[in-house]
Amino acid sequence: MEPSFKFYYYKIRWWLLLSLCLFGVARGQLSSNYYSFTCPIALSTIKNAVINAVIKEHRKQGCDASVLLDDTSTFTGEKTAGPNNASLRGFDVVDTIKSQLESICPGVVSCADILAVAARDSVVALGGPSWTVQLGRKDSTTASLSLANSDIPSPAMRLDELISAFSNKGLSAKDMIALSGSHTIGQARCITFRNRIYNEANIDSTYATSLQSNCPSSGGDDNLSPLDTSSPVTFDNAYYKNLIGKKGLLHSDQQLFNNGSADSQVSNYSSNSAYFFSDFAAAIVKMGNISPLTGTSGQIRTNCRKTN
Repeated sequence: MEPSFKFYYYKIRWWLLLSLCLFGVARGQLSSNYYSFTCPIALSTIKNAVINAVIKEHRKQGCDASVLLDDTSTFTGEKTAGPNNASLRGFDVVDTIKSQLESICPGVVSCADILAVAARDSVVALGGPSWTVQLGRKDSTTASLSLANSDIPSPAMRLDELISAFSNKGLSAKDMIALSGSHTIGQARCITFRNRIYNEANIDSTYATSLQSNCPSSGGDDNLSPLDTSSPVTFDNAYYKNLIGKKGLLHSDQQLFNNGSADSQVSNYSSNSAYFFSDFAAAIVKMGNISPLTGTSGQIRTNCRKTN
C-alpha cells in the first residue's frame, strides 16, 4: 500500500466504496477529462457496472487500489487488516469493470480511477450527491497490512482522535464530519459495536436492546447491523438524525454528537440534506486529490488483484 488513508472507514465501503481514499506518495495533476481521448466510454462502462451491482446488492464496499491486491510472497495485503477483514466487499464488481475496460481500451484505465468513479456512481445510485471525479491516478505496486491496521481510524476512537487522524491527511474536522455521513449506508460487524451497546450510556436504550438480539455479549462477532437504522440502503442525512437520537451504531459515530465541537455541524446536516450533500461532495473531491500516484509513478494494473 502506498502510504494511504482509508476512509469509509469501515464501509461504502460500498464502497462508497466506501474506495474513496486514493492517497499515494507522488504528487501529480489529475484531470476530469483524462480519458476523453484514450478511453471515451470508460466512465459510462463503470457507471453501468456499478448500477447493476447496486441493484443486486446494496452492501458493496471498497476503498483504494492497494486494498484490491491479494497477498503475495513479498507482502501481506490489506484485505485481512482488522477493519477490513470480513467487511470489505465488491472485489468481484471491480474485477468485472476492469475486464470490460481492458477489452475496450487495454492498459489505459487504472484500478484506482475505477474505484474513484465507482464510489461516486454508487452514491448517486443510492440517492446521494454527484461530483466531478478527477482522474489520472496510477495504481500502487504494493500493499501493507501493518499500514492498513495503523492508518484506518478505529471505531473506538474519541472525537479528538478522529479529528487528529483526518488532520494528519490534510482533512479538516468539517471534512471528517461530512465524510462520516457515508455511514448512512452499509453495515458493521458485531465485534465493532459490542462494547457500545452493552456498556455505554449515551445510547438509546430501546435501540441498544434491539441490537443485542443480533449481537450477543459473546460470540457472533461477524453478525451484521446497519450503520443507519432508519434508511440503511439510501444515501441521505438520516445518519445525523440518528446521532441526535443517540442511535449511532459505532462509538466513533456517536462521538460526533456527544456535547462536543461537532454537535452543531451534525445538527445542521440533520435538518438540511442539501447542506450535507454539498459538503460531502467537496470533502470527497478534496480527499481524492491528496497526493495521487501519477505520471511515471505506479502502474496501470491489468488485473486489479495483482501487480503487472
